[in-house]
Amino acid sequence: MLVAGLPGAGKSTLLDRLYGLRGDETLPVVSGDARVIDSRQSRNWWARFLAPVPQRARVPIVHASHVWRIARAMRQGHAVVAHTRGTWPHILRGFAWLARRRDAEVHLILLDVDARTARRGQHARGRVVTTTAFARHVRRWRPLMERAREGHLPPADGVTVLDRAAADRLKAIAFDERAGATPRAR
Repeated sequence: MLVAGLPGAGKSTLLDRLYGLRGDETLPVVSGDARVIDSRQSRNWWARFLAPVPQRARVPIVHASHVWRIARAMRQGHAVVAHTRGTWPHILRGFAWLARRRDAEVHLILLDVDARTARRGQHARGRVVTTTAFARHVRRWRPLMERAREGHLPPADGVTVLDRAAADRLKAIAFDERAGATPRAR
């Protein structure tokens, strides 16, 4: 299960609420057989090594580490609930390929908030994406949402679109008994 949305949409907030994340973790969190993976975990782990490095140079390292952690958990056969940008289709295709190799599926929860709300979310958390980077995310997000609303978003096996109010009402993400099986949002 990948939780995607614009930067500031509330992905980490949702994972915090559902899984009791504090935001200071440096490793994926175990919840039953699932691994809960938020990008902050990689950012926090790398912070001690990359503190003197400019922010722009840290981003690719942190992102690559985050993607690697998701892929590793999937290869190990764990169910995964992970925060992802969602605007990079090659990443989604890679995760779908890994899931199918383990006879599992990839499902998406898309947090559909408008750009203005997402921008406010960035300011509230104190981590603001550059205007250029945010504009790029917004350009990629719009066609993704259009395809999701039409019910066509390959290579995902299932898509759930939530606005902020629906995300706030979400109580749990449950998996079938076998690891990596079809998740259900409740």
